[in-house]
Amino acid sequence: MPHLKKRCFGNGPDKKIYAAYHDNEWGIPTHNDTYLFQMLILEGAQAGLSWETVLKKREHYRAAFYNFDPIRIAIMHDTELEALLKNPGIIRNRLKIYSVRKNALFFLNIQREFGSFDHYLWRFVGNTPIINDWNTITDIPTSTPISEQLSRDLKKRGMTFVGPTIMYAYMQAVGMVNDHLASCWRHTP
Repeated sequence: MPHLKKRCFGNGPDKKIYAAYHDNEWGIPTHNDTYLFQMLILEGAQAGLSWETVLKKREHYRAAFYNFDPIRIAIMHDTELEALLKNPGIIRNRLKIYSVRKNALFFLNIQREFGSFDHYLWRFVGNTPIINDWNTITDIPTSTPISEQLSRDLKKRGMTFVGPTIMYAYMQAVGMVNDHLASCWRHTP
C-alpha cells in the first residue's frame, strides 16, 4: 500500500486538483505579480462558492482573462465582459466579472505607486510569512486584523471583492500566511 501524504484538505481520489493546489501552491510564499493578480481574481470569484469549484475553472479564467494580464484586462470593453456572462467555464456573475477589470486598473495603480504589487502586499506582514500552528481546520480563523487592514486599504484604493475573509484566504493562497495544520506534511514549524 503506497504511503499517503497527510493534508489539511484535498484528500481522496476525487480531489486531485485540490490536492495539487494544496501541495504546490497554498501557503507557499510568492512574489510574482502575475500570480498575485491571478489569485486576487480567483479569490474574488470564489466569494460564496467552494474553492474547489474555482480551481476547476481556473484554466477557463486564464483563457477568458488574457492569461491574467492586468494591462490587457484593464482595457477590456464592456462587450467583452458581457460576452463572458455566457461563458460556462467561468462563474457568470456580472459583479464578479466586471470587478476583474476594475481591480486590474487599481492593481496597476498600486504597481506604479510601490514599484510592484508584491512590494505593496508583503509590507502588511513585514515581508515575512506568518506561520501558524493549528491542529484542526476549525482552529483557522476566517479573518484577522491584518486581513481587515489589507481589505480596508484595497477598498480605499477602489477594489471590490476584497473583504476581510476573502483577503485572509488570499493571504493563505499566496503564502503570506502558512496555515498548514501541524499534522500536515506541508507544515513548517
